Amino acid sequence: MSSKDGIGKVIGVALALCVVCSVVVSTAAVKLKPAQEVNKTRDLKRNILQAAGLYDASQSVESQFESISTRVVDLRTGRFTDDIDPASFDQRAASKDPAGSAELSDDQDVAKLSRREHYSLVYLVESDQGIDKIILPIRGYGLWSTLYGFVALESDANTIVGLGFYEHGETPGLGGEVDNPRWKAFWPGKQVYKNEEVAIALTKGAVDPASADAAWRVDGLSGATLTSRGVTNLVQFWLGQDGFQPFLTHLKAGEA
Repeated sequence: MSSKDGIGKVIGVALALCVVCSVVVSTAAVKLKPAQEVNKTRDLKRNILQAAGLYDASQSVESQFESISTRVVDLRTGRFTDDIDPASFDQRAASKDPAGSAELSDDQDVAKLSRREHYSLVYLVESDQGIDKIILPIRGYGLWSTLYGFVALESDANTIVGLGFYEHGETPGLGGEVDNPRWKAFWPGKQVYKNEEVAIALTKGAVDPASADAAWRVDGLSGATLTSRGVTNLVQFWLGQDGFQPFLTHLKAGEA
């Protein structure tokens, strides 16, 4: 056998293996996709429950999520809409679609979003007495990445129940401390608005409990100034006039 024949056989075998491996990987990806989507949805629901302080690891996520209703809000009017199906609405895709979003000016875009979608999902915990908790999706740029999460408010639409992020690429041990339960525990009970303006913000270092602004301040992330600033900016954007503030105002007045 010539050296050319040997090289040809090696190349042929290698190509055949590549084709077989590609088919196996593609088939596995297709078969696993439904399970991956289920897990992704379950993880999202768990994060919503955690932000609202409702998650119980001993119970199934699905059974706990039955206490939460999902609605769609038109951010342009600050009111609920039935024009969009919450079950099929892809908010992240809408935020990138010029037909489903609006470009933000430099003054508006403190969270570095570029565009804001026209519609947003919101999650409500309701009882016979009315709305108990309001869970809102939030996002914005930190140091290295866009942080995606939820902030939950009490029925007064001002007192924070909890905050958490489910996706980001911040530095572990620094900006990545947004995942630390100890840091997240600083948020419950904090106030969002002061004289109808968004006042909640992260501070440098620890909050002085005796400070006049203590109710609107959260401990900053040690060694992560830019991530801390990003969290402040994204929370202030989404709870401000270009985010959910008009909706929250209408909701409190019973006009949403």
